[in-house]
Amino acid sequence: MGGPFIQRLEQAGPLSEAERDALQALTSSYRAVRVHEDIVTDQDPERISLVLSGIAGRYKILQNGGRRIVSFALPGDLCRVYAAVESSLGLRVNALTPCTVADISRQELRKLMKAHSGIHQGMWSITLTELSRAREWLVNDSRPADKRLAHHFCELLVCLQAVGLARENSFDFHVSQPDLADTLSVSVIHTNRTLQALRSARLIITRGNRVTIPDVPRLKAFAEFDPGYLCLNGIEI
Repeated sequence: MGGPFIQRLEQAGPLSEAERDALQALTSSYRAVRVHEDIVTDQDPERISLVLSGIAGRYKILQNGGRRIVSFALPGDLCRVYAAVESSLGLRVNALTPCTVADISRQELRKLMKAHSGIHQGMWSITLTELSRAREWLVNDSRPADKRLAHHFCELLVCLQAVGLARENSFDFHVSQPDLADTLSVSVIHTNRTLQALRSARLIITRGNRVTIPDVPRLKAFAEFDPGYLCLNGIEI
């Protein structure tokens, strides 16, 4: 069940058979998480949850009671990647779609990092990529809502392609409009209008819960999207 995670680690270099076996054993136990159920709260710093399927959202609750989703956790992503190297509290993770997750002991992961150079290198690569991704989300916040959403769709496409979960230029996307609104920091009505605008401009096509990007270079140009910040070697859209 650790396939997407292993694929992400191998972006930094191939893993040995022993390293792959150790990772498979680490992720062999998993659980289902219902939509809108918290995968991670700020109560358990020793547990690191790995998303095996579905889409989760890392979020903070604001003083006014609102919620801000600050990044997505996709298949192969650790919900709190920094927890592998230090205790990480204060950030919650919610299942935006039904998810399957593996709960990993922080100490066990650190032991593997010490014992296996390939896993150690891969984990640091993932950590640096997540820092780069967080910076890009900050920059993206300065763009208008239509460009922000277009940028998110570009990021989703390239990340899902990297773990074999996007078919050509389309992917399943079951995230609700209220959750998208919390991601864009706009109202649900504004989110709906933004989606309609992207559809009307033929930048995206939606059929049910599937998103298709008919002209990827055009959407990339509109969103000002450069996939280099994702550090996914050999993956280009």
